[in-house]
Amino acid sequence: MMGPAHSLSGAAAWLGVGAGAYALDHAMPWPVLVTGALICAGAALAPDLDHKAATISRAFGPVSRWMCEVIDKLSYAVYKSTRGAGDPRRSGGHRTLTHTWLWAVLFGGGAAAVCVYGGRWGVLAVLFVHMVLAIEGLLWRQARVSSDVLVWLLGATSAWMLADILDKPGNGSSWLFTEPGQQYLWVGLPIVLGALVHCIGDALTVSGCPILWPIPLGRKRWYPVGPPKAMRFRAGSWVEVKVLTPIFMVCGGVGAAAALGFFG
Repeated sequence: MMGPAHSLSGAAAWLGVGAGAYALDHAMPWPVLVTGALICAGAALAPDLDHKAATISRAFGPVSRWMCEVIDKLSYAVYKSTRGAGDPRRSGGHRTLTHTWLWAVLFGGGAAAVCVYGGRWGVLAVLFVHMVLAIEGLLWRQARVSSDVLVWLLGATSAWMLADILDKPGNGSSWLFTEPGQQYLWVGLPIVLGALVHCIGDALTVSGCPILWPIPLGRKRWYPVGPPKAMRFRAGSWVEVKVLTPIFMVCGGVGAAAALGFFG
C-alpha cells in the first residue's frame, strides 16, 4: 500500500486498541489515545525504510535517504544469507527484513527502551520522529508542498506539547505499566502495532509480505504471506483509494468514540 493508507490504517488500529482497552477496564486517557494514534500512524511508514522512493525516505532529508540506502543493503544481505531453497533470487532488500514480525518487535522494543532510559529527551526524540512521519503520512499532500523545515518544526512542537500533557498526573505517561521507572514503556506498543499493520497491508497487495520470517513455510523462509491472488490488489489502485481508505477512516472514528466511552 501507499503511505497515506498505511498511516490511516495505523491510526485506526490504535484507536481500535483503545476501544478494546476501554472494554477491558484499562481505558486510555485521551492523551494516550491521541498520541498513540499519531505514533502508530508514523510507525506504519517505518518498514519502508528499505525503499529509497518511499514516503519515509523524504521525511528527514539526506539523513532518511541515507538510512534507506543502508537498510536496503542490510535487508538484502540478510535475505541472501538466509533464503531457503524455494525463495527466489532478488536484486534488492525491499519487503524483506523490515517487513517481518521480528523487526516490528525489535523496533518497538528499542523505542520503548529509549523512552524509559533516555529520560525526557529520549521521549521527545521518539515522539518527534513519529510525529514527523505521521504528518508525512496523514497530511501527505500538504507535506509535499511544504518545506521540510516547516514539517520538522510542526513535528517538534507536537512532540513537546504532547510530552508536556502526558507528564501531568493522570494523563497517561504511566498508562498500563505502572511500576516505578516504567513511564512511557507503553510507547513501544503503537510502534510494534504500526509496523505489523504495515506488513498486513502489504500482504493484501500483489507481492504479498514475508511477515512470518524467520519461520519457514515449506521450502521458503521468506514466504510472501497474503490472501488468494484473486483477492489481492496493486498498491495505489482504486481498491486502496476508494474502498480501503474510507473503511480505515470510519473504523478509526468508531474506535475513537468507543475508546472514549461514547457507546456506554
